[in-house]
Amino acid sequence: MTTPTRHSAAAELIADFVSTGGHLTDRADLARFLRRHHLATEGAIPITLADLDEAIALRDGIRAVLDRDSEPDTEAIARGQKVLDGLRVTVRLEPARDSGGQLAPAVVDEVRRGLARIAGAWAAVLATGEWRGLRV
Repeated sequence: MTTPTRHSAAAELIADFVSTGGHLTDRADLARFLRRHHLATEGAIPITLADLDEAIALRDGIRAVLDRDSEPDTEAIARGQKVLDGLRVTVRLEPARDSGGQLAPAVVDEVRRGLARIAGAWAAVLATGEWRGLRV
C-alpha cells in the first residue's frame, strides 16, 4: 500500500487552474477563480476581455506542458510563455510566511497580480519538480 502524497499549495493551485477547462469561459468565471484562491479581493474586479484572454492563454500553456500523453502544443506553450513574459514579479528578500512562495507580484492591477501569483506557483512547481506528478 502506498501513502497518498499531498501536493504543495502551489501545485494544488496549478492543478485547479489547469482543470478549469470549460469553467473559464467568461470574465465572471475568472473573477470566481481568483476569489476562490484568494488571488483577488472580494470586491468588484474590473476584468477586461484581454485579461480573460491572458488567463486562458496561460492556462492552456501550462496544460500543454503537463499533458504528456500527446504531442506538445507548441503554439499554446508559446502563447502561455508570452503571458508569463509580460507579468512583473519580484523575489522576496525574506522567506515567505504564506503559501505565496518567494516570487511576489510586482504589479498593481488586481487581475495581473492574480496571474503573477499563478506564475509564482508555476515557478515553485517547476523548481521542486512537482510538476511531473501533476496530471491534466
